[in-house]
Amino acid sequence: MHYLKLKIFLIFNLFSLFIISQANATIKVPFENIIINEKPLIYSEIKFEDIDGNIINLKKYRGQLIILNFWATWCLPCKEEMPLLDDLQVNKNIQKLNIFPINLEEVNSKKIKNFFKELGIKNMSIYFDKKLNLVKLFSLRGLPTTIFFNRNGEEFARVIGSADFSDNKFIDWLSNY
Repeated sequence: MHYLKLKIFLIFNLFSLFIISQANATIKVPFENIIINEKPLIYSEIKFEDIDGNIINLKKYRGQLIILNFWATWCLPCKEEMPLLDDLQVNKNIQKLNIFPINLEEVNSKKIKNFFKELGIKNMSIYFDKKLNLVKLFSLRGLPTTIFFNRNGEEFARVIGSADFSDNKFIDWLSNY
């Protein structure tokens, strides 16, 4: 009897793994430069500042899909993708989404505000990583870099380099999280 229960348990689990692997195989990665984590990464604390110097703690946003985009005004690919991120912030196909564009330059509020105005950015706010703590925490190697956090606050993917955040394949992929 004990052997039979074990056999049923193993068959059920193998079947479940097969079903899960088939479901995951149907979710196609939308970009060549996206890295999907096998296991979501957990960070004890992620904090940065808004333009007014207020501390933003991502723990406050649990239950929401979070995108951190690291950028600089001198970065041409950053400039090209910023309006796409701005549109993504208000995309009706993705519920409870918060995008935080985090500037990595020396803080110059006037320069950054002019940059946002020049690009027509209306749906996102300005954030800074003044002491570059997040650069170290996430081992950033270039700009732009975009990191995706699921609703449990875990990093599940990142894009190194630029991306077309208006691409329907990307939006469909992201809406699965």
